[in-house]
Amino acid sequence: MESSKENRLSSLKSAAPSRPARILSFIAILISGACGGLVGYTVTDLQCSGDCVALSGSVGLAGAGLAAGGVGIVCVLTLRAMTEWKTNEQQQSLRDRYPVEEP
Repeated sequence: MESSKENRLSSLKSAAPSRPARILSFIAILISGACGGLVGYTVTDLQCSGDCVALSGSVGLAGAGLAAGGVGIVCVLTLRAMTEWKTNEQQQSLRDRYPVEEP
């Protein structure tokens, strides 16, 4: 009895997001951080008169952090939605394969 239960459980695929989806999310976070940093640095550099390298750099770092954090949140929510979708599909296929009789 135990082996049949293990066979059913081992035949289930993982509901975790695929590796390419996680890699794409990571790349999106890196790109958004770089873009946010460039925008923050450039806007501060254009607005400031004189030598404002430290200010521009710090605003650039803050912009990078904010942009990467925002895109990171969206990526996490997207990956969680993908996981929930896969889990629901797997549960439905198991319900269809092993229907439970109502008493």
